Amino acid sequence: MNSPPSFDDLSAFAHVARERSFTRAAAKLGVSQSALSQTVRTLEERLGLRLLTRTTRSVSPTEAGERLLQTLAPRFEEIEAELAALTALRERPAGLIRITAGEHAAVAVLEPALKAFLAAHPDITVEIIVDYGLTDIVAERFDAGVRLGEQVAKDMVAVRIGPEMRMAVVGSPAYFESHPKPVTPHDLMAHNCINMRLPTYGGLFPWEFEKDGRELNVRVGGQLVYNNLTLRVNSALDGLGLAYVPEDQVLAHVSAGRLCRVLEDWCEPFSGYHLYYPSRRQPSPAFAAIVSALRYRGI
Repeated sequence: MNSPPSFDDLSAFAHVARERSFTRAAAKLGVSQSALSQTVRTLEERLGLRLLTRTTRSVSPTEAGERLLQTLAPRFEEIEAELAALTALRERPAGLIRITAGEHAAVAVLEPALKAFLAAHPDITVEIIVDYGLTDIVAERFDAGVRLGEQVAKDMVAVRIGPEMRMAVVGSPAYFESHPKPVTPHDLMAHNCINMRLPTYGGLFPWEFEKDGRELNVRVGGQLVYNNLTLRVNSALDGLGLAYVPEDQVLAHVSAGRLCRVLEDWCEPFSGYHLYYPSRRQPSPAFAAIVSALRYRGI
């Protein structure tokens, strides 16, 4: 034997021996019948043994060929099974996805969606960084960010991931025992308002209102300033002032009578949260999976 047979040579023989036909084996392997016949003949010459008995009507393994086939067959099956498993692994989404989002988006949209998503994709890791600024996702190496629709840059791909939103101005019953309820946004200037500071704006975030197409931004004053949603709600519950927060965060408190809502007619719906990412990005299977999972499919 001049040199050991190659994997391809052994595979060619095994196909012919199992099919009992050069024609069928050649079709499965995608080669010509003559090329396959030459490969098996070369293998026999290397081994110094006849492996197949050929007649005009049939092909069958010799005793040596049957023995070799019995040795090769289970090993080829193992190899084929492992290759199939590797292909499945490649096709199954895997990897790390980094997303930056504000606190409310993370709590109201991302967290509920990820519960089912992570269970269905055990090979994907999702890192959520809560950031109140308008982060440069390219410079900070995030895969995506979450913003309100009108805040997404034009050169980004934006995918809607939540319904329209409304803000709510709320205060506790105890607070309103000593303060009149505001009727217009301008009345807020006489109230103790719980402010929010965002790093992107630098100053205090203005409270934004709209009614009948008229937009009105009011810069309110008060004794408390937070950059945290939960603390603003808690302070309103404690009677420390009026809070301006996403409606869904206080509806249960309003229904239970723990908070009173005011200026509702000035709080019109606006574009909800969008996942955004660079338009030049080639999405990985993992990223494509999370975009599909987060995409808003409401009415």
